[in-house]
Amino acid sequence: MSTGMTAAPVAAGLRIRSGVDLVAVSDVDNAITQFGQRYLDRVFTAHEIESCAGLAQRVAEGLAARFAAKEAAIKVLRPRDTPLDWRSIEVRRDADGICTLQLSGTALLLAEQAGIVDISVALSHEGDIATAMVVALCATPPEDLTSTTEREK
Repeated sequence: MSTGMTAAPVAAGLRIRSGVDLVAVSDVDNAITQFGQRYLDRVFTAHEIESCAGLAQRVAEGLAARFAAKEAAIKVLRPRDTPLDWRSIEVRRDADGICTLQLSGTALLLAEQAGIVDISVALSHEGDIATAMVVALCATPPEDLTSTTEREK
């Protein structure tokens, strides 16, 4: 079945990576209840915690969405055996409510190694489910653009 729409081509030398994750809001709420500030400080930055301030349920929903964003970003960064500090992937919320990702430390190094030139995040929550999707645009090194057959010659 045709929709009449065609996919926009990605410019030569660029590729897309994506990651998505779901988190139970109740799991984050339970972690906050059980471990308190120790959990919050280990996983979230001060900005993330401040952005989610308010009623307990709203805090858990906002932090669950941010945790899902961190997990989705890890899927994009593909750290393999490299441990990441949760706080090196930060969801920043501006005055208009628009969220962006800010990477630092090992997360930033992995992004640079992958040739990531742009990264975007979308967050949502409904009921007990929070979700996030991360999409990155990567510049492809010239050797990655050749086919396996050409490399084997």
